[in-house]
Amino acid sequence: MTTVEEPARREGRTRDAARTKAEILEVATAEFARAGYTGARVDEIAARTRTTKRMIYYYFGGKEQLFTAVLERSYAVIRQAEGDLDVEHLDPVAAIRRLAELTFDHHEAHPDFIRLVSIENIHDAEHITASETLSSLNSPAIDVIRRILEAGRAQGLFTADVDAVDLHAMISSFSFFRVSNRHTFGALFGRDLTAEDRREHYRTMLGDMVIAYLTAERPAQ
Repeated sequence: MTTVEEPARREGRTRDAARTKAEILEVATAEFARAGYTGARVDEIAARTRTTKRMIYYYFGGKEQLFTAVLERSYAVIRQAEGDLDVEHLDPVAAIRRLAELTFDHHEAHPDFIRLVSIENIHDAEHITASETLSSLNSPAIDVIRRILEAGRAQGLFTADVDAVDLHAMISSFSFFRVSNRHTFGALFGRDLTAEDRREHYRTMLGDMVIAYLTAERPAQ
């Protein structure tokens, strides 16, 4: 016989498990970003959470699976932001600038994401490739860019025949470099790319570069 309390207890356990997994992922994100995949230790992650190494393995299966889960969670955040972006009411020039600003803002606000992507590139994207979630994860930004480019060409605003993925790479590369290379760039050139007093300068510069590329006249091939 099932009592009224049993479903409530099951629901409570489910909520507790969800909270525990979320806490593990939060701490693991910071630890992998700090120490890299090779240097991170599950023992250290367990010590900084209200759980045990055994429970981490129970929930995620192992260090490799935990790192993959961290990547999935990190990419889901930017994909959600891209999916929530509303530029349909904007003209194509303003829309593409807004998209560039979104990427700029996200990368600045999530330095751990930048470090995790850098780490995954060191490992030849083996975790992303092996993850069904990540390998099949569509980027809403690509679809948005395609629509903006089509509208811009139809209105005679964009002269360049630009591929949406290439434009996404252009936007991402500047936003990524500004965060990932800020220390080496600063040491070499004496300029902090993330300095608050130059933030709007770089944010505007990114939009200007993208728009200039899209509206530039191209010599006939």
